[in-house]
Amino acid sequence: MLDTMKGLKRTHYCGEVEGIGSTVTVAGFVQRVRDKGSLMFVDLRDRTGIVQLVFDDTTEPAVFEKAKQIKSEYVLMAQGLLRERESKNNDIKTGNVEILVTDLRILSMAQTTPFEIVNDTKTNEELRLKYRYLDLRRKKLQDNLIMRHRIAKTAREYFYDNGFLEIETPMMMKSTPEGARDYLVPSRVHEGKFYALPQSPQIYKQLLMISGFDRYIQLARCFRDEDLRADRQPEFTQIDLEMSFMDVDEILELTEGFIKKLMKDVLDVDITTPLPRLTYNDAMSRYGSDKPDTRFGMEIQDLSDIVKDTEFSVFSSAIAAGGSVRAIVAKNAAGVLTRKEIDKLTEFSKGIGAKGLAYIRWHDDAPNCSFAKFLKEGELDAILSHLGCEKGDVVLIVADKNKVTLPVLGALRLKVGKQIGIVPDSGYNFLWITEFPFFEWDDESESWLAMHHPFTMPMEECLEYLDTDKGKVRAKAYDLVLNGIELCSGSIRITDPELQERMFRLLGLTDKEIEEKFGFLVDAYKYAAPPHGGLGIGLDRLSMLLCGADSLRDVVAFPKVKDASELMSQCPSAVDDKQLEELHIRTVVSEE
Repeated sequence: MLDTMKGLKRTHYCGEVEGIGSTVTVAGFVQRVRDKGSLMFVDLRDRTGIVQLVFDDTTEPAVFEKAKQIKSEYVLMAQGLLRERESKNNDIKTGNVEILVTDLRILSMAQTTPFEIVNDTKTNEELRLKYRYLDLRRKKLQDNLIMRHRIAKTAREYFYDNGFLEIETPMMMKSTPEGARDYLVPSRVHEGKFYALPQSPQIYKQLLMISGFDRYIQLARCFRDEDLRADRQPEFTQIDLEMSFMDVDEILELTEGFIKKLMKDVLDVDITTPLPRLTYNDAMSRYGSDKPDTRFGMEIQDLSDIVKDTEFSVFSSAIAAGGSVRAIVAKNAAGVLTRKEIDKLTEFSKGIGAKGLAYIRWHDDAPNCSFAKFLKEGELDAILSHLGCEKGDVVLIVADKNKVTLPVLGALRLKVGKQIGIVPDSGYNFLWITEFPFFEWDDESESWLAMHHPFTMPMEECLEYLDTDKGKVRAKAYDLVLNGIELCSGSIRITDPELQERMFRLLGLTDKEIEEKFGFLVDAYKYAAPPHGGLGIGLDRLSMLLCGADSLRDVVAFPKVKDASELMSQCPSAVDDKQLEELHIRTVVSEE
């Protein structure tokens, strides 16, 4: 029969015991047992660390005999004398002390676990996710979740101190277009109708501004039915903010204050504010990405003016079609980027939209240029001089429309940077991206789509182009990027009901669609709305980056895998016919 805690009360966590010579009581899981006959050591673990329990010839026989039953992962409570340890262990916080046990309780017994609960496990992730509750006993994952808690705590404290109110918004809402597929919830009461789980609380937080709650915060759960990757989960949390009577600069400044406090409180890292800013156009021109990693150089350079008169038709035709010829220079990379490796990069480039990849590899005395036969005397030297290319360097060149050239070179920049070892493992480079395009052209539908949500305010100087040149319209939108990963996205919102309806129509929505999807919001703005804007900071991504984790799965307690299933509980799962009948649903399973 198992023991109870009756008569004992925990006085210390295992990693925080103190007071040599005092009686302490600890509780936790057994990490390891070392039985040396008349002497036993038990490492007891909780979320704060490990402490060594000792049983020796001074221990009462009944307690010693009970200790002989202990195995790994048993749950114990132990009371005893905290004393100095003879054999110190500098690898743990409590390595200078130990507890000579006088009272031992075995509260729960454990079967042999499917894998050893150790920090540097070699067990495959699929098995660990199946037994996630065991994997979460590992210090590494516990530290990650504790870090996530500290980030959330700092967020609440900072924004509370700056006058924000935490207000919950509905988890079941009207399905509205926000870029990804909705997760739908069928209604039992309203036959044939559905709620949607929120992709974000966007509409509700704007309505809160109309309601007069001028500063709102919520650690909001959001849901998007989209394909997964290392930095994406179908359900996620964002530090969601909205504020009235503030412009872009004020919102960015307030957010920077949070980032500065967060980095100091959580990592003891000082960052300089104001944070750097780049417009979207500058970011794309220099880095080929709207979320550039600025911890290393290798910026994109424009070669168009230098090569426009060459006889190389790949270059001249791209420029004639309104495109450009651009390049990156991998310094001192000729030894790593062999011809074979460049061929691999060429295939990589073709796989993401390029027609090909020109190159100059300067490994020997003379540079090896893939298009040299099309160049006149002095043209290669002009290219090398313009790029600052020297012996030992490799130049990679793409010619096409800018919507191909820039992102392809941006992807090559990251890939090559990692390949030649110039992307640092450390450092925190925060960067604001501002003035995003309002519209983006979609080749598939042959129409202009909103790059952000349709409530984003265009810049005032761009309003004249709404009907005549949509490609010139820039938005009062901004993203915060850390080391090449988007942390947050936000914008100033449209508060003029006439402009909002105009934007809906420019995006191809009919009057009926506007009324069905956004009628309640359009009506609300007719009763006056303060100017407002906001943003959502991805708590999961922020935690992943500050923990140095490789995947969101390492900072989420019970994550989903690539196909959006959870291996532990085996959801999603089938439900019985009665439940479906109550919801007025019939399922059709496609044949594989």
